Amino acid sequence: MDIFQRSESEVRYYCRRFPAVFDKASGSYIFDEKGKGYLDFFSGAGALNYGHNNPYLINALTEYLASGGILHALDMSTRAKREFLTSFKEKILDKRSLPYKVMFCAPTGTNAVEAALKLAKKATGRQGIVAFSGSFHGMTAGSMAVTSGRAVRKDNVGNLSDVTFMPYPYGFNENFDTIEYMKRVFSDDHSGVDIPAAIIMETVQAEGGVIVAPTEWLKRLKKLCEEFGILLVCDDIQVGCYRTGSYFSFERAGIVPDMVALSKSLSGVGLPMSLLLLKEELDVWEPGEHNGTFRGNQLAFVAAKAAIDLAEKSDMEQTVENKSQIIKKYLTEEIASRDIAVRGIGMIYGIEFTEKGFAEKVSEECFKGKLIVECAGRDRSVLKLMPPLTSTPDELRTGLEIIRNSVKKLQNKYGR
Repeated sequence: MDIFQRSESEVRYYCRRFPAVFDKASGSYIFDEKGKGYLDFFSGAGALNYGHNNPYLINALTEYLASGGILHALDMSTRAKREFLTSFKEKILDKRSLPYKVMFCAPTGTNAVEAALKLAKKATGRQGIVAFSGSFHGMTAGSMAVTSGRAVRKDNVGNLSDVTFMPYPYGFNENFDTIEYMKRVFSDDHSGVDIPAAIIMETVQAEGGVIVAPTEWLKRLKKLCEEFGILLVCDDIQVGCYRTGSYFSFERAGIVPDMVALSKSLSGVGLPMSLLLLKEELDVWEPGEHNGTFRGNQLAFVAAKAAIDLAEKSDMEQTVENKSQIIKKYLTEEIASRDIAVRGIGMIYGIEFTEKGFAEKVSEECFKGKLIVECAGRDRSVLKLMPPLTSTPDELRTGLEIIRNSVKKLQNKYGR
């Protein structure tokens, strides 16, 4: 029994999925301590959109460290924070005419979600929250309450009673007018559902199985919120930062949510950082009313500012669009079949298998072929592809070929 088994809690997960001791990483590859390289189609659960140890970002960090820059400052004003805020405002928000103020939360995405829920209730004076079937928003009490999966919700010690789940346009709800349904529920004074403070949604349900909401549905959802005075919160934690093509995943619908939660690839190199974007009229916080010791990660500010510059230099939106076409074409022509569905947007794609447990077998087989790719969705029936946005076309094709070969091997093995 190694030190990990002897010392670590049984809660550990990814080390069981990918049983190797990793040591180094570069670009689209992660290497174990024996030097074996694995192509990464997982990207740190979406925290490494710009690849492992991106030289441009690492250079900015090492220069900052060498200069003796401050590393911890709570929410005090620092040069690193000023440079990030300036770059984020000018190159991300102003270019898109987005009227947001920035709230720095504690380190991870769930902290931004918690802040959004708390602020929505304070700003509106209402308590209810609407979330969607298939959602995932985090693993702290409030975030778990708006997450639909029973496995996540079953041990929640928080208050689940003020959350109402509505149907997301997928599966048997795909041809059901979910927006009209919500409108009728909110209009009916005997529906049993009060007008909520906020509706929280993902434009692409990543953990839900890579379910892409139709553009028209998103537009109607925003209009519904405006009609009933409900705040719209977009959880862009996993699919923001160019993962779907544009910086924010909601841009394709031409909508402006009232609040946006960001984290994961915000820092670009995997350093903990999360923030909540909010419209100015919603900034009703009292000083110190919502705080946290590690909401001022100075190294993350430095890397995040560099990531914005790198994306601008790389024409990231067009880059993602070009690579998306490679992924979509390959999946459609080489893998999709009567029993295998493919779907996605930008550089997040899902391969759904009808047979329970088959996706996890494919993931295991891919790992044997030196590819890291994870599962998601109901019954974990979806292979979720999230390669670094910086992956080369050849790296993408190599990974896709490993998936195809793994699927065929297992189909032959089990007589499919």
